Amino acid sequence: MALNLEIALKHLRSRVRQSVVAVLGVATGVGFSVAMAALMQGSLLDFQQKLIDASPHVLIKDEYRDPPLQPAERAFAGAVALDGLKPKEELRGIKRAKSLIAGLDTVPGLSAAPLLEGQVVIRFGGKDVAATLSGIDPERHIRVSQLADDMSTGTVTNLYAAANGVIAGDGLARKLGARIGNLLIVSSPAGVVLRMKLVGLFHTGVVAIDDARAYALLKKAQVLQDRPNVINRVRIAVPDIHQARGLARRLEERIGYLTESWDEANEDILNALQVRNVIMYVVVGAILLVAGFGIFNIVSTITYEKAHDIAILKSLGFRESDVRSIFVTEGLATGVGGSVLGWGLGFTLCKILESIEFNAKWAIEMEGLPIYYDPLQYGIATAIAVTSAGVAAFLPARRAARLNPVDIIRGAA
Repeated sequence: MALNLEIALKHLRSRVRQSVVAVLGVATGVGFSVAMAALMQGSLLDFQQKLIDASPHVLIKDEYRDPPLQPAERAFAGAVALDGLKPKEELRGIKRAKSLIAGLDTVPGLSAAPLLEGQVVIRFGGKDVAATLSGIDPERHIRVSQLADDMSTGTVTNLYAAANGVIAGDGLARKLGARIGNLLIVSSPAGVVLRMKLVGLFHTGVVAIDDARAYALLKKAQVLQDRPNVINRVRIAVPDIHQARGLARRLEERIGYLTESWDEANEDILNALQVRNVIMYVVVGAILLVAGFGIFNIVSTITYEKAHDIAILKSLGFRESDVRSIFVTEGLATGVGGSVLGWGLGFTLCKILESIEFNAKWAIEMEGLPIYYDPLQYGIATAIAVTSAGVAAFLPARRAARLNPVDIIRGAA
């Protein structure tokens, strides 16, 4: 085996320029694979973490996944069709909410908080901005959200300090041109108008939330929406976010109300990010495939040029497997050498990308490129590169091993 390796390395040294080009091709593929994987995984995890921080782990709504059937439809299923039916006017909200929250409080590790969410129009200085106002119980809400950590000015408990206090996203306050202490005129679709004092600002990094959400005490929101003692949301925090979907399904089966986990609510965005990752791996795989063709070219050339040497080796007793292993070793050595150089290139590219600073807003705010360093990325890129090199070298190696030494020697003579 040592002799086979020595012969393989000697063959590579005999064609230094081509060998270097092949190694650099593999290194480029591995380096860019590592850098792109670190960038894509980092952006996915960063986006996911901001979604988790800003969104409830589990949210119970006063809605149903499938609308309830009308009495006539239930009585004559499939035999009647209703058209132009006027729905019954009723006060929407989660029924028996207190008992539901009390039951959730008994589950170890779970925290639940009631909310009343509704659309409002906030006016300040002649500007009208539509927003979502969430009525909360501050003490409960800080246990199920990151609102306390997201406060950029003031605290959540400032809601208790003012008669009609309100906390707004910094983007919403910027749209209004309002500052802490300003009085805002808040009106709801129910026709109720309140003058509310801005007592705090928060910043989550999720643009849709920072630009269009505000918080007030639950009782104040109920007055504003003209829905006394009513809630339409229950926000739940779980110890393990990966168990949120299973918990949401069990709760929906038990209580009937639409219950969504954080990943179900943002499924479209997460799927789009996964598709982006697949595209990235396909592009990087194509780079490694091109590098594999370079290795195939080198080994094929060496096989052709070393035909006389192959005849001598087989005349000296080398078996077909020995000859095949020599040329496969050449391909694998190129793949391994390129992979090692690719590690350094990939790490360097990651550091360069990480140092880039910018301020961009999409669904979330980004001040730089999030990079995720994971040894598994290096392992996957190396495995693909070495496998490609081995396969690229095997085909000409098999042809070399089948050469008949007698024919080669006669041809040379």
